[in-house]
This record gives sequence, C-alpha cells and structure tokens, in this order.
Amino acid sequence: MEGLIGKKIGMTQVFDAEGRRMCVTVLEVGPCPVVQLKTLERDGYVAAQLGFGEQKAKRLTKAVCGHQEKTGGLKDKKVRVLREFALDAGEEVKVGDVLTVSNFDGVKFVDVTGVTKGKGFAGVLKRYNFAGGNMTHGGHSKRRTGGLAARDLPGWIEKGKKMPGHMGAVNRKAVNLEVVQVRPDDNALLVKGSVPGARNGIVFVRKSLKNNVIAAKAKKGA
Repeated sequence: MEGLIGKKIGMTQVFDAEGRRMCVTVLEVGPCPVVQLKTLERDGYVAAQLGFGEQKAKRLTKAVCGHQEKTGGLKDKKVRVLREFALDAGEEVKVGDVLTVSNFDGVKFVDVTGVTKGKGFAGVLKRYNFAGGNMTHGGHSKRRTGGLAARDLPGWIEKGKKMPGHMGAVNRKAVNLEVVQVRPDDNALLVKGSVPGARNGIVFVRKSLKNNVIAAKAKKGA
C-alpha cells in the first residue's frame, strides 16, 4: 500500500545504536480498514479507500454512513476519515481487510502530509517575515505593509500580493523523513524530525516518492 492514515501523537527523543540522541515525532498509524476498492474497469484506476478513527454515526451524514455500511461492512462503528491510496505492484487486498503500521516495515523514508497550526489573523511581519520600517521616534511605517500598487497602471492591487490575513491552517507536506522505528504493538511510527500539525491532528503517511524514484533509477542503471 502506498500509504496509511494516522494521527500525530507528539514529539520525544530516542537514542540510536551509537548512543546519539535523536528528536522524533510519534505517529499513530492505523489500523485502517479497507472501505472500498477502485478498479480499472469501473473507475479507470486502481486504488483502495481506507478509513481511520472511530466516529459516532450521528456526526456523519446519511450518505457517508450508507457508503460505509454498503461497501465496508461498518454497521456497528463508523470511521472518521476516508482517503484513497494507490496499491503497490502486485498487491491484492479486499474490502474488510485491516492494514496496520506493519505496512512500513523495511521502509526507510516517508512523506507526511498534515494541516499546520492555525495562527489567526497576522500582519505581514509575522506572516511573511517582512523587515518593516524604521522603529524610530516619528516613524510612520513601523509594522505596515508598505507600497501596494502603482499610481497609474496598474491602478489596483495585483493578485497574489503578500498582505495581512489568516496565517496557518493550510496543507503542508514534510518529505523524506527518516523512519526511526516501527512499533506494530503500539500502532506507532517514529520519524526523525517534526511533521506539520498540532497534537492529535490527522496526517497522511506515504512511502517517500522521491527516494523511491531515485532507487528505481539506480536499480535500472545497475
């Protein structure tokens, strides 16, 4: 399986075989039941729709509840998150199978996608690291944006101009994170460094695309 759905637990530190301290992020990955299969004949592509996390039926729409009951056999309990992942070459799964963090056994690098922490409304100095004006007595542009547009043409603010606004709460991907440990008993995956999002935030963990391409090219060249 290309990846799994998980949750960010937090950060801690571990020691490697040489006794060096390493900062890691603990991710709860899986268990992820297979809710639906996408086939080439019916859908035009091959993938598996996975679920993660329990959710009360009353907090889901009737359409989502019906979909889970019809395709995944989830009558007693519902899942909170649904996401599709591509299958590995030659892999076969069926609806109802449960995938765990063991899917990443032997994987050295992963890509983790999450939603960053929301910072609320912020000015350009905090949001885009602008330098600001002179912080002297009598200065009138200490933390302001500065010039926004020309007087003549164009006489309007161009699209994409960096301005004050909502900061954070956007999708971000951390690529090529080293897998430090895989703990199937705890459904835990330890990766080196930090990942986007707050604690208990939903994350999508995939096998590193960049490293897979590099390894495939090296194997082909050999």
